[in-house]
Amino acid sequence: MIQQTLRLYRRAYTGLSPSVWLLAGVMLINRIGTMVLPYLTLYMTERLHFSVAQAGIVMAVFGSGAFIGTFIGGRLTDRFGFYYIQLLSLLFGGLALIGLQFVTNFYALCVSVFLFTLLGDAFRPANQAALTHYATPETRTRSFSLNRLAINLGWTIGASLGGFLAQLDYHLLFWADGLTCLLAALVLFVRLPVPARQVVAVDHADPIQPAQLSPYRDRAYLFFTVLATLYFMGFMQFFSIVTLYFQEVLHLTKARIGLLMSLNGLLIVLIEVALVYSLEQRIRNRLALAGMGSLLLGVSYLLMTQSQLAGVALWAVLVITASEMLAMPFMQSFAANRGSVQNRGQYLALYSMAGALAQTASPALGAQIVAHFGFSTNWLVLACLTTLAAAGFWWLGQRETPAHLPDTHSSVVSV
Repeated sequence: MIQQTLRLYRRAYTGLSPSVWLLAGVMLINRIGTMVLPYLTLYMTERLHFSVAQAGIVMAVFGSGAFIGTFIGGRLTDRFGFYYIQLLSLLFGGLALIGLQFVTNFYALCVSVFLFTLLGDAFRPANQAALTHYATPETRTRSFSLNRLAINLGWTIGASLGGFLAQLDYHLLFWADGLTCLLAALVLFVRLPVPARQVVAVDHADPIQPAQLSPYRDRAYLFFTVLATLYFMGFMQFFSIVTLYFQEVLHLTKARIGLLMSLNGLLIVLIEVALVYSLEQRIRNRLALAGMGSLLLGVSYLLMTQSQLAGVALWAVLVITASEMLAMPFMQSFAANRGSVQNRGQYLALYSMAGALAQTASPALGAQIVAHFGFSTNWLVLACLTTLAAAGFWWLGQRETPAHLPDTHSSVVSV
């Protein structure tokens, strides 16, 4: 049994290109330094003496900048190539983060945060396009999982270090976050060569290229984006309303909540790549796996309606983690495979915009539902949304031809 498990893990990580590993390393460095965002609200209220309402406005500006920046990043990636957009985004992000600590006026901070996320979040579609470029069709999903491993590992380390630095001096957060962005840019510049093939033209040899030239005319993909938004609307509350529920209803200490959040990241680091590899060998309909993950997210929220259940917080975190490992790699892979060299940045940007929209809207919606109707009603609403997404993923997976699977050459069927 142990030998079989070791062989599974060895095969899961075999075949990933050196450039994919390098991009994961760049992401790890970047995410280890992600310290400002988790503590930005506390910084504004405690250090700058903003009201909670003002801090909420700044965070809303942060989300809107991320949404627009992701859209622009997709366009720029298709126009200039992923290499330069990643590099410039990291450089600008690093310098902007260092500079943010010196902005203390409310309106100036709103403008600064908007510009930072507008250009900093252009990194998302460029990075995903880079992974798609360097991975083979057979290894794309695992490459995205490796990248997610780096994100979760870096986030876990960074959040812990950030708490320590915040106790010493909030300004250290800005220096650490900014310098790690610059370090990630340096590693990218030194170790990743400029791709020889950054062609902005239709690649007729690409078997997974859609017939449409724009994701906004690809009806099947637009439907997929709606489903992804529904999933993200449920998932994004894991880091906001769920933790509030753990504290106010289940009366967990902050230390226990932190351990549960860390468990989520640890399980992803240990399991996801091997799980994805194993599922890819057995299940051909990848959107059905995304649907299964979405259904599990709904199950986790139904569990949380039973607050008297022993260990409900642990069970909920375990089910949410399983949902994340099933849904996100295969959704991201579908988005990457759908595009061509000419328009892949826009396809990936539209997918990332679904996440950015949910990141802004979901906590606000959840807070309103909880305030007026209670936690249980909020969980039931999310369970309905994610179950609807699960049904949509299953239906779309049945309707789609195998055109977007790595080993096929069919054309696109629109919804």
